[in-house]
Amino acid sequence: MIDLFTQQRHTDLCEEINRHNQRYYNQDQPEITDAEFDALFRELQEIEWAFPDLVTPESPSQKVGAPITEKFAPSTHAVPMLSLKNAKNAEEFSDFDTSIRKNFLARSAELDYACEMKMDGVAIELTYEGGKLIKASTRGDGLVGEDITENIKTITDIPHKLTAPYPEMLDVRGEIYIGLTDFQTLNRAQEDAGDKTFANPRNAAAGSLRQLDAKVTAQRPLRIFCYGIGRMQGVESSTQIETLQLLRKFGLRVNLEETTCVCGADEVINTFRQLQERRDALPFEIDGVVVKVNETALQEELGVVSRSPRWAIALKFPPRREQTIVEGIGLQVGRTGAITPVAHLKPVVVSGVTVSRASLHNWDEIDRLDLRLGDHVIVERAGDVIPDVVKVLTDKRTGNEKQIPLPEECPECNAPVHKNPEEVVPRCNNPHCPAQAIERMKHFVSRDAMDIESLGEKQLTQLINHGKINDVADLYLLSKEDMFAMGRMGETLAEKLVLSISASKTQPLSRLLFGLGIRHVGKNTAKILARHFASLDKLAKCNIEQLIAIHEIGDKVAQSIVDYFGNPEKILLLEKLHQTGVKPQEEVVVEQDGPLTGKIFVITGTLSKWSRKEAEELVEKAGGRASGSVSKKTDYVLAGENAGSKLAKAEELGVEVLDEASFARLVGVSI
Repeated sequence: MIDLFTQQRHTDLCEEINRHNQRYYNQDQPEITDAEFDALFRELQEIEWAFPDLVTPESPSQKVGAPITEKFAPSTHAVPMLSLKNAKNAEEFSDFDTSIRKNFLARSAELDYACEMKMDGVAIELTYEGGKLIKASTRGDGLVGEDITENIKTITDIPHKLTAPYPEMLDVRGEIYIGLTDFQTLNRAQEDAGDKTFANPRNAAAGSLRQLDAKVTAQRPLRIFCYGIGRMQGVESSTQIETLQLLRKFGLRVNLEETTCVCGADEVINTFRQLQERRDALPFEIDGVVVKVNETALQEELGVVSRSPRWAIALKFPPRREQTIVEGIGLQVGRTGAITPVAHLKPVVVSGVTVSRASLHNWDEIDRLDLRLGDHVIVERAGDVIPDVVKVLTDKRTGNEKQIPLPEECPECNAPVHKNPEEVVPRCNNPHCPAQAIERMKHFVSRDAMDIESLGEKQLTQLINHGKINDVADLYLLSKEDMFAMGRMGETLAEKLVLSISASKTQPLSRLLFGLGIRHVGKNTAKILARHFASLDKLAKCNIEQLIAIHEIGDKVAQSIVDYFGNPEKILLLEKLHQTGVKPQEEVVVEQDGPLTGKIFVITGTLSKWSRKEAEELVEKAGGRASGSVSKKTDYVLAGENAGSKLAKAEELGVEVLDEASFARLVGVSI
């Protein structure tokens, strides 16, 4: 039996991981470290291992990367670009080695492994036909990426024509990166131009690849190392090392000099440790070693599972750490009033970057660390992005350290602070708090919400300080002249901002719902609500029972939505948005009329006639709806081989179970 707390934690983790995937893959603005993300992902996997009924096709554990944005044309990968499982230490790699040898290959002999540097860059795919580069795309969600062909063609490392003899068809995978010296030069140029600098080489590479103007990409010092293939027609290779050698013969850049073939887990771990010692001397960033079973035949025998190949794993370096002192505690106020602590540190250089601030997340984390003001602490730049306090050196305490109490007042508006016992953060409940206002506006204009370009925190703060805006609806009342209140604002940019704001008036309803910042309503939930209710008015009039009746909406989310639309101030804001001309596109779902109209289906196990996605499409064409979990609302379960717990749950609830032949008759197709 799955308890409500576990169900809600699973839902929260899925939404949080999806959001971080979007920020990492599509926005090039990660909020958390790689180590933090890995911890969230492992927690999700542990819950799903314990409760398999929670696993759905929409779970981040079943997907790679993030869905593509609308700014580039979609590009489908002929062979999915899978992600790699991670091993965070030698013991986990040894477990991986033992598992694939004994559980999947039924052999005790040691395996040959190809060990490659794990570049800290951006994965792409290059497609060559007849030796000619015809397409390039990002990883995307592993199945569909973004077409960035024109940008890729500006990178001098990448040949437009392969060296003969070449395969008739070749999909090659590679990692785009920027070298450390080039990165420093690029950031100095950004500073000289008065532009924002990049946080790290990976962000710089990702942002450069996703430019709408290929001329900008051409100015960036992008490099590539190719590491594998999707399709390769007419040519065969028997090992991973041979594949890399072939790619080099075709004229593609590979890192063969830093790739070794070793035998057995002990040799892999030895290679890993040697590379870790050399890491700081390398001219580019790496964050581990990619270890692959070298023999192609064994790779094919091992196959893939979920989002990852069984025959490869990323053995990651431990995060870089340094010691420093907590000199102060700052408080940040988010758009929902959540107050989070930030450690102000005695400046220390961590992996080449001066660190003076570190995230503490919440007071539960402060209690867990037993952190006090004045403590000596270990700080790490896990993933080389955002520093974290990971350990307190209690043996260095002098007795002068001070406890860090919960705040009693909001640091921005001095309103009383309240902490719900069920939450880990205290909140400022003043709806007019200026810090919340700026965060709400940042969220409203963000890429996943109303997508108002060139309007960031700096510009919004200036507009607020000059009295031009008080809430998000005021954005739509701004004139070109109002924009001149901001510094360094010319006529052209002012006009561009006004046009960008005006264009957002007709964004899809789901974007507006997400942009409003309703608690617990993330991007995916906003899409579900938009599809179900079709208009803002209908959603505003619904009650909790109507919301809970939607399969994906739980009590907590339903109550939050009802509370939002029951708040007189929110109603006034929505009316003001309407009066300023904000008319979101209604996302009407055209219901298919068919034998499954109104019916809910769950598909489980391995099907012989269709993939799960194909079966779900048949359900939808017949008027039904596919769901990821079995409940009392489920009408049918299509069970293939190894159906497992979902089949057992269906039998327990008395849900009708179909085999593939019965399903085919029901949806009207022949098999």
